[in-house]
Amino acid sequence: MPHRIFAVLNGPNLNLLGQRQPEIYGQETLDDVERSCLAAANDLGCKVSWFQSNHEGALVDEVQRLRGNVDGLIVNAAAYTHTSVALRDALAACDAPFIEVHISNVHAREGFRQHSYLSDIASGVIVGCGPQGYELALRRLHALTARPQAE
Repeated sequence: MPHRIFAVLNGPNLNLLGQRQPEIYGQETLDDVERSCLAAANDLGCKVSWFQSNHEGALVDEVQRLRGNVDGLIVNAAAYTHTSVALRDALAACDAPFIEVHISNVHAREGFRQHSYLSDIASGVIVGCGPQGYELALRRLHALTARPQAE
């Protein structure tokens, strides 16, 4: 049976993870989170690609490129969660389920962070679990996309 393939998309400023506001986002870098996610993918027998951009159009282009090529997506759109109709439209047009991830508890932060353009079309939302949220999302996608075994 072929491996399931998942993609992780990271939005603006996540390249500064571990440096930017560590009291909110923690000490782990995006490279650390990627390594943890790849280790979990290895344990699950799936493959994971990783993408980060500070540019909305690049994220939209990546979602469109992934259409038909992945079994699911993990999306931490960061600030674009609260502002990007374009990213929402791209994800809505994608044929794969996605899990929305936020490292911090956005519901305990500023009011503008409490609205998401993505949540109502996501297969799940993981909030406030720190970088571990990525692994939780991967495990959830793996379960959501489980294929029945041939008899």
